Amino acid sequence: MNTMQILSVVVFLIVMAAIVTEKVHRTVAAVAGAVVLVFLHVLTVDDAVGYIDFNTIGVLIGMMLFVAVVRNSGLFEYVAIKAAKIAGGNPWKIMLLFVIITAVLSAFLDNVTTVLLVGPMTIAITGILGLNPIPFLITQILASNIGGTATLIGDPPNIMIGSQAGLSFMDFVLNTGLAVIFIMIAVCLCFYLLYGRKMVVEPDKMSAVMQLDEKKSIVDHSLLVKSVVMICLVVVGFVFHSSLGVDSCIIALASATIMLLIGKQDTEEIVLGVEWSTILFFTGLFVVVGGMVQTGVITALGGALVAVTGGNTTLLMVLILWGSALFSSFLDNIPFVATMIPLILSMQADGMNVSALWWALSLGACLGGNGTLIGASANVVLSGISAKHGHPITFARYLRVGFPMMLLSVAISTVYLLIRFH
Repeated sequence: MNTMQILSVVVFLIVMAAIVTEKVHRTVAAVAGAVVLVFLHVLTVDDAVGYIDFNTIGVLIGMMLFVAVVRNSGLFEYVAIKAAKIAGGNPWKIMLLFVIITAVLSAFLDNVTTVLLVGPMTIAITGILGLNPIPFLITQILASNIGGTATLIGDPPNIMIGSQAGLSFMDFVLNTGLAVIFIMIAVCLCFYLLYGRKMVVEPDKMSAVMQLDEKKSIVDHSLLVKSVVMICLVVVGFVFHSSLGVDSCIIALASATIMLLIGKQDTEEIVLGVEWSTILFFTGLFVVVGGMVQTGVITALGGALVAVTGGNTTLLMVLILWGSALFSSFLDNIPFVATMIPLILSMQADGMNVSALWWALSLGACLGGNGTLIGASANVVLSGISAKHGHPITFARYLRVGFPMMLLSVAISTVYLLIRFH
């Protein structure tokens, strides 16, 4: 290895160590790593900017702005109360409907946003029923990560993979989306065996849920109508973006711009609602990984991985699926995916058919987040909401449910991928 390669690897490892140990905020670590690479002349400023995936950044900013406007209508609270009433106040039916709502919302919204919307409503409704909300919240954490796996915009790793591999919204729906349907059926059966059979509620408490008025949750009726219309248009836009020859970031940013124009909300408040620290984290991380691409480290790693597996695509696919799932259970899946993408691209450049590897990486990285309480941002956020309301979810309690569910979902993914790509 030459000096530049050593420097790029050392900077990458220091940034990863800082992110994992949380001694330094992950955004500061990633941006500092990017600055150091430019300072040491491993990358020029132009090189560094060239490695930033602006399509991914655009999708994230666009969807964060869009959701920040829609949230102010009260739409999500309306859906939650309506679902509880459709379930007739039955706790198992409420759990099942909330799991489905969480999974569907997570397929189109950021997972953290989804749990921020569904979590507080769950705690309120279980409070009326006199039930412990923890089982409900654990099932929603799992559903948010599984649902996010289904589409191009459901989870940041998918946005990154789709952007770099040139995969469309429909490519994800027809590949990871299909796998998610089988996984959701399996985990819902497990939820019934774990929780559904044991839930008993007094009839008067069920009738209290039925007396809730979902219409009172609508804060702005005009904004609600605009939001529903725009959500339908956004979904259509994402489904057909590749046919139209338009990048997914343009769909996201255009929908955000239209909502800001027609939503008549406080623009300052909406812009502040974007998680800018996450955007900066992504930007810095792209540059840090770009340092290893520029110096040839990633190409060398790709060659080594192909040599170890003897170039067997099926073996590589299974290795990437399980490796990314186990890694993502304990560590942030975004740096892992950011490192794996150029690795798979280098294999593609050498003439390998890598289509199955993209889906293995997506399924492993997204589903792996369910393994532990720190496996994904949504897990940390929802457990924080639960603790704030006096119901702390311990690491061990979550692990007893989350890790077996993660193993089950990855096992189903393995069978699915072997049948699909053999």
